[in-house]
Amino acid sequence: MTTLRIAFRQFSDFENALAAQIRQYCVHAPGVTIEAVPLELEALHRELFAESGLRSGKWDIGTLVTDWLADAIAAGTIENLTPCMDVAPFPDWPHGWAPSLIEPLNFGGSYYCIPWHDGPECLIYRTDLFSSPREQQAFRKACGYDLAPPKTWKQFEEIARFFTRPAENLYGTLFACYPDGHNTLYDFALQVWSRGGELHDRSGLPALATQQSIAALDFYRRIVRDPTICHPQSMGMDSVLSGEAFLRGSVAMMVNWFGFAARSARAGGALEGKVALAPIPCSEGLAAVSLSVFWTMAIGSGSKHKREACDFLRFLAGPEQDREVVRHGAVGVRLSTWRDPEVQRTIPPFAQIESISLGARRLPRTPSLPAFAEIVNGIVESALRTDEPSASILQRAQQQAVAHGIHFQ
Repeated sequence: MTTLRIAFRQFSDFENALAAQIRQYCVHAPGVTIEAVPLELEALHRELFAESGLRSGKWDIGTLVTDWLADAIAAGTIENLTPCMDVAPFPDWPHGWAPSLIEPLNFGGSYYCIPWHDGPECLIYRTDLFSSPREQQAFRKACGYDLAPPKTWKQFEEIARFFTRPAENLYGTLFACYPDGHNTLYDFALQVWSRGGELHDRSGLPALATQQSIAALDFYRRIVRDPTICHPQSMGMDSVLSGEAFLRGSVAMMVNWFGFAARSARAGGALEGKVALAPIPCSEGLAAVSLSVFWTMAIGSGSKHKREACDFLRFLAGPEQDREVVRHGAVGVRLSTWRDPEVQRTIPPFAQIESISLGARRLPRTPSLPAFAEIVNGIVESALRTDEPSASILQRAQQQAVAHGIHFQ
């Protein structure tokens, strides 16, 4: 009997979905048992990398967010799956997935993991509020134009202010500002990109002190620190907590992961049938952008059971198993799942995920991305907790990034 050990992020939807997949796989492969251990985000990263869990063979498989891939591949932490795929192809690989989910995994023509959960970032909003005749009339009187999902950040700010009513436990928006090296980076990147900026110059060097970055940080800190616009607990929320606040009905709109829109469609939920998606706001005259960051399954380079681990990943990549994660609350990643009429009927936001994914960008690639994320954490913490000018914060961060030798590929 072979035992595969999997380390994955602790999150109820992940736990339920993976448990269901493991049960089915063990029927398919009766000679294999699987021990899956959920870990908090920081503990997961520490186990897989700092404590060499994937290289030592302690963990056969790990769930890795795409931020970690360049570092993992450069360090020889995860196994190249291409030889395994060549021997026994994975179902529909790679054309069965959207380009926004395949391109971030392509390292020089080789693949080291498969997508497992999540879709792009998008604007998620409450249709019961936006379509209410009473709210529409009040908004037009207050702001002079029709209430609709915001297309610009100026509209986003005005609409968020309009819906913030602490006495009703309703806030216009929220952001996941907890400095865990993830959503702070994602929100900063989106704020910069949506203003026409970039995180690096043409040579690959960090470019943090640009006019677009200053405008992005000025906006972000003003919104988050203003209790007449934003949920007052945003600074202590990670992406999961922010999504849960929205799902409780206390937020009118947010820029967050597609998965929370999918969760809102569950039968019996507070927002069942009351949520829709829209493109993320941007500056006037620019095309909307999104971000493709998602969870993958990878095999540790030190695994003693690589053949069995590869067979398990091949099993997960099939269309039925991708639909299985949807049944248990996670987000399927195959085009066949996104386009499935039954999936779209039971979870209407899936009808929009493919179109939103078309504008999704990946983060710039570098093995130093975790270090860069820590620098962005520092930017956000300084912006939210001090009155230091944004230009000064960003210039200091630029110096830190250069001193660290960060270079984007």
